[in-house]
Amino acid sequence: MENLDLTVLRALRDWRVAGKQALLVTVVRTWGSSPRPIGSIMALCADGAVIGSVSGGCIEDDLIARYAHHGQGRSADALPRSSAPQWAKYGVTAEEAFRFGLPCGGTLELLLEFDPDAAQLSTLVKTLEAGRLVQRQVRLADGAVSLHPLDAPAELVVQDDSLSNCFGPEYRMLIIGAGQMSEYLATMAQFCGFAVTVCDPREEYRSSWQVPGVQLLTTMPDDTVAAMQPDGRTCIIALTHDPKLDDLALLQALESPAFYIGAIGSRRNNAARRQRMMEHFEQTEASLERLRGPVGVYIGSKTPPEIAVSIMAEVLAVKNQVALPKAVDIAHVKDQQAVAAAGSSCTL
Repeated sequence: MENLDLTVLRALRDWRVAGKQALLVTVVRTWGSSPRPIGSIMALCADGAVIGSVSGGCIEDDLIARYAHHGQGRSADALPRSSAPQWAKYGVTAEEAFRFGLPCGGTLELLLEFDPDAAQLSTLVKTLEAGRLVQRQVRLADGAVSLHPLDAPAELVVQDDSLSNCFGPEYRMLIIGAGQMSEYLATMAQFCGFAVTVCDPREEYRSSWQVPGVQLLTTMPDDTVAAMQPDGRTCIIALTHDPKLDDLALLQALESPAFYIGAIGSRRNNAARRQRMMEHFEQTEASLERLRGPVGVYIGSKTPPEIAVSIMAEVLAVKNQVALPKAVDIAHVKDQQAVAAAGSSCTL
């Protein structure tokens, strides 16, 4: 599936190019619990079409009523069809929080941009389609927009006279190996907004691949990693169990800023992999610190789809900078189970 921001911006561009009035809504601040993070966007056309999300749906409904339906008879609530950017805040009172479905009294503040410039939107979409990172700066006085290239992702910034939001290329996942588990993981990753590439030089595995929308490559995995030029929005996962395919690719990945690098395998297989890399490729514990294995979180998974869920959960946690507790670390749980089993056998 395509990056959600790009999907929203492309639809907004098309509406504006067609001469339709439209609204761009950005989540600017949140307090307490919030359904969508800061920087989330949605677009609303004057005919009522909407794409993207800033909440669980109730705020979207309110904005549609106030803008597309022009207040549904409540002129005091109606939003203008053209204006300088405006602020909107939801959930300030307990009654509003209940009305708009905000959890635990959450509050969010939105910036509403009326009729964004079609030419600027076209330039922004082309930049994102080319895989480049860009900062979109909105002047609050009149809605004028400027675009600035970025070398690294940046947080949304609100200043007295402007708002700056960072848009970038999709998160990417490279899966090494085209087996059954790769199909499940690729499907989940696409639904989570990742652009997925699968690499497998083995024809017997590639011939049965059935997941549409995935780039399927036949090149050697280490060459594929080098050609992809992984960045901080890239994750690389080896699923072949074949050292000839996995090891060199993982070593190549460790030279990149990829946010997640891991390989499937038991604790014993992962220990053997690390030992090979230290003995034959001059690696150290420090240089292998970013190599994850066994990959995934512990959910008692045994089947390929459940293992894929486990891996995807860990990838998303790392992407979202969530520190996972020891209770879901596969190696830790397995070690504890082994100790408990040994203790039980000794008491028999």
